[in-house]
Amino acid sequence: MTANEDQEMELEALRSIYEGDECFKEISPVSFQFRVGNLEDTKAFILDISWPDRYPETAPQISLDAFFNNRISAETKQLILSKLEQQVEANLGSAMMYTLFEWAKENQEELMENHRPVVTTVTLTSNTEVTTPSVAKKREKKEQLTKAQKRRMINKTDHKGELPRGWNWVDVIKHLSKTGGKDDD
Repeated sequence: MTANEDQEMELEALRSIYEGDECFKEISPVSFQFRVGNLEDTKAFILDISWPDRYPETAPQISLDAFFNNRISAETKQLILSKLEQQVEANLGSAMMYTLFEWAKENQEELMENHRPVVTTVTLTSNTEVTTPSVAKKREKKEQLTKAQKRRMINKTDHKGELPRGWNWVDVIKHLSKTGGKDDD
């Protein structure tokens, strides 16, 4: 089998295994993203993997450059990449995407054990004498919302930030069908 045939077979397998899985994203037939962990999980990360021409004989290119990973420290990224490299070497010459994705999922805790989110909110402490001016400036910022949180707020409210009229109304028919508002004669 040629490398191309191997790639096509693996691509078909990946499509069938991860069909409907929101963690897996095919960017092109030789480039993929796989999210390890839930979106809300602070220890989640996205693997960007692309296949060179001679994959699986040559190692796939793995990167953690996705914007989603910006809060992960360089040391943690390096650890994840080096551990994945070991897995790649062990599986060189055979289809390994599924193996890599599942291995990353199973070892997420270990890979992210030293992870401290880079962008953190500053919490107030009782030792205010110790704070430096740069930390004091950070404290004055308003709480930052994620894009998803902003989108949810906008979808629920009108342009003035008010909830639409009737947002908490009960669907009478549905309510009565559940509570059985019929007379039992």
